[in-house]
Amino acid sequence: MGWRKKMERARRLHRPSLKNWEEDGLSEVFPAFVKEVSQRPNYEAFILHEGEGAQNRTQGGEEHRQQIPAVLDGASVRPEDFYRYELESIPCVIQNVPSGLDGGERREPWKAEKKWTLDALEKNDSLLNRTFKCGEDDDGKNIRIKLKHFLQYTYKNKDDSPLYVFDSAFDEDKYADQILDHYKVPTYFKDDLFGLVSERRRPPYRWWLLGPERSGTCIHIDPLATSAWNTLIQGEKRWVVFPPHLAKDIVKGKGLVRSDEDDEAIHYFMTILPR
Repeated sequence: MGWRKKMERARRLHRPSLKNWEEDGLSEVFPAFVKEVSQRPNYEAFILHEGEGAQNRTQGGEEHRQQIPAVLDGASVRPEDFYRYELESIPCVIQNVPSGLDGGERREPWKAEKKWTLDALEKNDSLLNRTFKCGEDDDGKNIRIKLKHFLQYTYKNKDDSPLYVFDSAFDEDKYADQILDHYKVPTYFKDDLFGLVSERRRPPYRWWLLGPERSGTCIHIDPLATSAWNTLIQGEKRWVVFPPHLAKDIVKGKGLVRSDEDDEAIHYFMTILPR
């Protein structure tokens, strides 16, 4: 069975009610959307009203408006510097950590920078034949697909909202657990309360992701109200974050989705969020 039939089965299990995954033709209009977005500032923020949150600080008697998100550099930002942003719940982008610039010091670069390119994955036979989670069926059962089939899907699919790998069980596979050696926990996140319990008792806490263009996750809060750190190794990923006091209806754009529209992540970014 080729990759097309494998992925067709996965799509049918994941969203059995969706008959045509290319119905909206988003693969055709997506390049124009990307071009429009790329012409805007890389980081945009709608500043809260004065006095709300950490947007305004006083420095030497002068008001200082905090950029959201704070864009930091691992080459110069020490853990104690980062903690100040964490205490005030300021979203941060920390650059250059995989390159070995972490905590204001130079360290060994992550192997992931070379091993997680699509070309490198294509040559990694021990990973190509491993299965990874790319969805769930209506009963909550994991849908798994071999990496070699998913890579072909990544290159060739025209789905409006493609499936993507979101796997937390790679560390239990004697071949896929090599991924653990490809990255390091940044010094900024060395404190881990779940580390106080046994591996058997703690919930899933590390994931490996791989997705085609237009794939993504809908607006959500992380499980158990935790705060995950994410690192992008290849490609581009678009985010939107909201302050915690906003109502759920506003965040999800309730009332802005027409009855004939889908509300997957790509639809959220292309139509719902602008509205």
